[in-house]
Amino acid sequence: MKKSRNSTSSRSPKRSVQEDIRTALTPGAVKRAIMDNLYLIQGRVPRTATRNDWYMALAYTVRDRILHRWMQTIESYMGSKDKSVSYLSAEFLIGPQLGSNLISLGIYDEVQQAVAQLGQNLDDLLDQEEEPGLGNGGLGRLAACFLDSLAALEILGVGYGIRYEFGIFDQEIRDGWQVETTDKWLRLGNPWEVPRPEINFVVNFGGHTEHSLDCEGGHKVLWIPERAVRGVACDIPVPGYKVNTVNLLRLWKAEATESFDFQAFNIGDYYGAVENKVSSENITKVLYPNDEPIQGKLLRLEQQYFFVSCSLQDMIRVHLRRGNELKDFHER
Repeated sequence: MKKSRNSTSSRSPKRSVQEDIRTALTPGAVKRAIMDNLYLIQGRVPRTATRNDWYMALAYTVRDRILHRWMQTIESYMGSKDKSVSYLSAEFLIGPQLGSNLISLGIYDEVQQAVAQLGQNLDDLLDQEEEPGLGNGGLGRLAACFLDSLAALEILGVGYGIRYEFGIFDQEIRDGWQVETTDKWLRLGNPWEVPRPEINFVVNFGGHTEHSLDCEGGHKVLWIPERAVRGVACDIPVPGYKVNTVNLLRLWKAEATESFDFQAFNIGDYYGAVENKVSSENITKVLYPNDEPIQGKLLRLEQQYFFVSCSLQDMIRVHLRRGNELKDFHER
């Protein structure tokens, strides 16, 4: 999908003031939007707002402007027959999003001015953001750069990966020694992600095969899975640098197909009631689990299989939704 670099997201003069607040890029509009989000999303007044409240209000303000361009990109994509790129990676080292998105939108100075008028310091709010625990090293950074480049070049692309609940680890120094602690990067929320619970797929694991003959005497094999895990989509928009195109990073979160066994709970087996939930969610719990023991090796293999299966099922879903046939999958 190619779009003119000179095409701007110009607004109709008939749009309401409320729409302008959610899409306009002037310092005044940004300032009003921050206050709206502070009141109506964070539920805070300036006197009681914490630094995280101000950060979240600003992040949602910037996200509104990104989503406005994202919707335009999606509309163009669904109406075209152009090829799209799908990039699969077990990690995406995307880094903090606020500063990057301000630069991509070309509104860093405007936002700095708006924040200052509200008595806040933009550098402090940038420091408030947690490093997303979605990647670790060169592979993850390379994958993130691919997504940025695709959007900047206005080439339609989707990144597929895993929504890890915990990053690889945090580091602390205790009594002169390095100590690894849990990287709880989601503990204060992530304003950049858009949950998509309606987009979910079942991934089967383990089990056995049963052999039989079909009605014509041919050999038939049926897979009987041992367990199933549901993959639920969570989206992060990826804006191109000073262009209107916004691509997508779609991450998969593992959930149980049945998260609560009511019968087990009724007979007092409280752990058994949630055992399936715990074992299923372990797949996307931690970035790069220790693979020295055999359990760690199996978990990494499950992670890879899980997100590849979800991603392929989603690619097929989108392909068919665009009015294509499965036999044309390689052409799109």
